[in-house]
Amino acid sequence: MYYVYILRNLKDKSLYIGYTTDLKKRFLAHNNGLSVSIKHKRPYKLLFYGAFIDRIDAKHREEYLKSGWGFRSIKKLLKRSL
Repeated sequence: MYYVYILRNLKDKSLYIGYTTDLKKRFLAHNNGLSVSIKHKRPYKLLFYGAFIDRIDAKHREEYLKSGWGFRSIKKLLKRSL
């Protein structure tokens, strides 16, 4: 199983979008500072995740969510959370 997820930084309210095979482990890694590129922005809150059987499908969803149209979709989908 592959998971696409959206995290929200609790300090500056920025979003992080990624994909993984182990959502729980990846979330803990982000919040424990093990993800070098974003460790200075922790802590994070998990806002959304979706599960995919195929890795390519998950990667495409991640890329879409990082695009302009995808970000608009996130705003609509998570209107009350943002």
